[in-house]
Amino acid sequence: MRILAIDMGTGTQDILLFDSSRHVENCVKMVLPSATEVAARRIRRATRDRQPLVLTGVVAGGGPCGWALEDHLKSGARAFATPEAAQTFNDDLDEVRAMGVEVVSDDEAGLIPGEHVVMRDLDLDAIRAALAAFEEPGDFDGLALGCLDHGAAPPGVSDRVFRFDHLRAIVQHRNDLLAFAYRPADLPIYLTRARAMVASAGEAAPVAFMDTGPAAALGALHDERVAAGGDERVVLNLGNMHLLGFHLRGRKVASLFEHHTGELAPERIVAFTEGMAAGELTNEDVFSSKGHGAYHADRGLVSPRLPAMVAVTGPQRAKIAATELRPCFAAPFGDMMISGCFGLLRGYAEVYPGARDAVESRLGPLP
Repeated sequence: MRILAIDMGTGTQDILLFDSSRHVENCVKMVLPSATEVAARRIRRATRDRQPLVLTGVVAGGGPCGWALEDHLKSGARAFATPEAAQTFNDDLDEVRAMGVEVVSDDEAGLIPGEHVVMRDLDLDAIRAALAAFEEPGDFDGLALGCLDHGAAPPGVSDRVFRFDHLRAIVQHRNDLLAFAYRPADLPIYLTRARAMVASAGEAAPVAFMDTGPAAALGALHDERVAAGGDERVVLNLGNMHLLGFHLRGRKVASLFEHHTGELAPERIVAFTEGMAAGELTNEDVFSSKGHGAYHADRGLVSPRLPAMVAVTGPQRAKIAATELRPCFAAPFGDMMISGCFGLLRGYAEVYPGARDAVESRLGPLP
């Protein structure tokens, strides 16, 4: 069985082409610029060439492409966007217009000369082209996709609050990291970015979606040292944009918090992590410091001190390397950057039980 797992982040998109006929170490892996970074480079090209910018496609991840768009507009150049593409920058199209973007229909966009940039988190054609260059077939039995979706918050509701309310609701409904995995039909309507990413797959293969933070935590559990470190552990995913921390007992969540990696100094990460494990970190502590929130799901698992195992994954992990957390840098099957992909594979097997034997034949039983 061949399952393409794509963990779409802010800086990179981490890709694993899982093939159950091969050892995991021999499967194709790629770490490429993220979709938003690719879009940002194309936007900056329009700015450099003093060309009008025409954004089409669907809602996708922001960050770098949003900053590039702001710079383009500051240069005095014009920018046009179709309604769906414009939602990448704000769910409220009036706010997008206030930035200086001219919102146009798809038909109008096709007639405007300039640099045309298609907004999307999933570009299967590009991935297939990369695989073909190395004589790797571009057919898949399944797609395991992940990104971080703030969700389309109602007017007047903070997207940070809305995002964290979504995480909390999942844990309250079913306390298991695998509960973050969905079939496309089950994705909440407000997860517009996730739904757009899934829709971009078309009919290529059955699709499963899982949020990148829980996927990375689940993937980190496949590191042999983390697995041997006891049933209770802290797992921190330090992404390029977001930091998501879990206090776990097996796959069950005792506590979690989510913040922005760039907003926290190392000592603050230590304090928040210790407070999470002790049950003392409050939602206000996190939100008031520009983070998303904190939640204690099971106070029966509160620890007076940190668990012996503090596993860390993510491209910004070096930020806490020298701290008193004494982190174990998780590298499941020898590759830290693919941690999230292993979580995505488990999520795929959760929602498509027919794939479970193939996944477990190489990854082993569920952590």
